[in-house]
Amino acid sequence: MYETFISPKYEKIVLDLENQLANLDGGYEKLTTTMSNQGEQWHRVIDIVVNKMITEVSQIKVKHKRILQKHLDEIKHIQSLIKQTLLAIKEIKKSTEVSPTIEYISKIRQFSKLPPKVKVTLPIFIPKPIYCEKLYSLFGQIIPLSTSTEENVLSQNQPKSPVRELLDEPELVATIQTGYEKLCCVTYKNDDRIWTSGWTNEIKCFNAHGSLQQIIVTKSGEVPFDIAVDIGGDLLFSDGIVGTVNKVKNGQIEELIELQGWMPCQLCVTSNNDLLVAMYNDDETESKVVRYSGSTEKQTIQFDKEGKPLYSGNAHVKYITENRNHDICVADCEAGVVVVVNQDGKLRWKYTGHPSVTKNEPFEPRGITTDSQFRILTADHFNHCIHILDQNGQFLCYIDNCDLKDPYGLCVDENDHMFVCEYIKGSVMKIKYVK
Repeated sequence: MYETFISPKYEKIVLDLENQLANLDGGYEKLTTTMSNQGEQWHRVIDIVVNKMITEVSQIKVKHKRILQKHLDEIKHIQSLIKQTLLAIKEIKKSTEVSPTIEYISKIRQFSKLPPKVKVTLPIFIPKPIYCEKLYSLFGQIIPLSTSTEENVLSQNQPKSPVRELLDEPELVATIQTGYEKLCCVTYKNDDRIWTSGWTNEIKCFNAHGSLQQIIVTKSGEVPFDIAVDIGGDLLFSDGIVGTVNKVKNGQIEELIELQGWMPCQLCVTSNNDLLVAMYNDDETESKVVRYSGSTEKQTIQFDKEGKPLYSGNAHVKYITENRNHDICVADCEAGVVVVVNQDGKLRWKYTGHPSVTKNEPFEPRGITTDSQFRILTADHFNHCIHILDQNGQFLCYIDNCDLKDPYGLCVDENDHMFVCEYIKGSVMKIKYVK
């Protein structure tokens, strides 16, 4: 027992702490680099603003010169006319002829009316006061150091199925065209059959060859928010608009749960056939996960030990799954985080993405599932890839080949083949990612 089980556990704990220490400097270096990059970006933006204002002043200067030059030209023209008039008068005085004097018309009245005095004032720059505290808040936010501990329980609850290592290059096995314009959800039934749903009131079942087997239409005519299959093989779906979770048994739709003041969204059937429902309130200010046994509420998961919300309070999708160690994993897309709690609802860890030079879009996870090796898979919609994590939230690898586009909902079968929805294409890709 000591050599085969307890000692390896301590070795793993030591290795984990050593890895955290080894990666500490790199993590802080990345943090300061990000802040420096933000500062450089601010300098670039400020330079753009200053140069734009200088350009505006230059344009005003040109206009200013044009106005003054125009008036100057007019005055000089009048001066020229006055000089010509004076010369003409001198010539008349010298002349002995009478006709020039008679024909002369005085211009004193014309020249006595002086032109208006033109004064164009310079533009004035009024600098705004610089409030350092406000700039500090606009620049960014440093989330304080967070150290979490959890009880280390000696458990032999490890994968009992054969070890399945990750492939270096995942392989596309099949593509199923569903006909949805916006495909959101997929769940594995059995015998290589899958249920799918999108932005219509139809829930479709396909076999492994992509042949349509069955269509269920929601009673309300509304779009199902999510779908799941219980241990008995019956289809479950949430009808968030009317606030119900429904079961399809023998082709008939039965209402399983009805909520008041809350919208049921994403679903997960647990290993003991409980139902986990992610939901938000009518005001879209709170979110929570509720465990049901049949129609009976057994547990609510909403806050951490400090009373802070575990999930963002809004109507955005929060796909949910249970790991084989009974952890509850939620992909909170709006918050850009995967939140994992244990079966008692206590926070274990959070995952906010993995640094990558090729993944430049924000991490906003959609679908989430787990496999026989306790690994967690979540869809990175905007970066067109799947993140694979171990049960403790450590990043393992991406699935970013197979020409995967806009991944959304996903699930795995008993052989750890992944089925993933392509939101825009409306297709389900079956991908082999383990040996």
